[in-house]
Amino acid sequence: MTVTDALFENLRLELRRGCLTLATLAQLKQEHYGYTLRKSLAERGLVMDESTLYPLLRRLESQGLLESQWREEDKRRKRFYRLSELGEQMLGQLLVEWKALNGAIHRIVGDVGRGSAETGGTE
Repeated sequence: MTVTDALFENLRLELRRGCLTLATLAQLKQEHYGYTLRKSLAERGLVMDESTLYPLLRRLESQGLLESQWREEDKRRKRFYRLSELGEQMLGQLLVEWKALNGAIHRIVGDVGRGSAETGGTE
């Protein structure tokens, strides 16, 4: 891996980290256990390794944003997660923030794209 590849990978992971948290909270408005949560996120285009998901779930639960419960399903014990009351509140606030940031980034990136087209790509 080149220095450029390593730098890109670090920046990509940094960019994804907050998005993964927001997406996980949003999906847990409905109860899931780990496998179904990963599957649901992947079906919507957000693939996450188990080695990322489970530490994230533990961290969110320790922050009081999730509640979990062990139950038996299909003759196996599974840990089901859902948003706590605080998690619902934080999700709402984070979505407002995300929409504002997303709008700003879209305007900035759109401006860059228009600037390049208007100057013949010399910017």
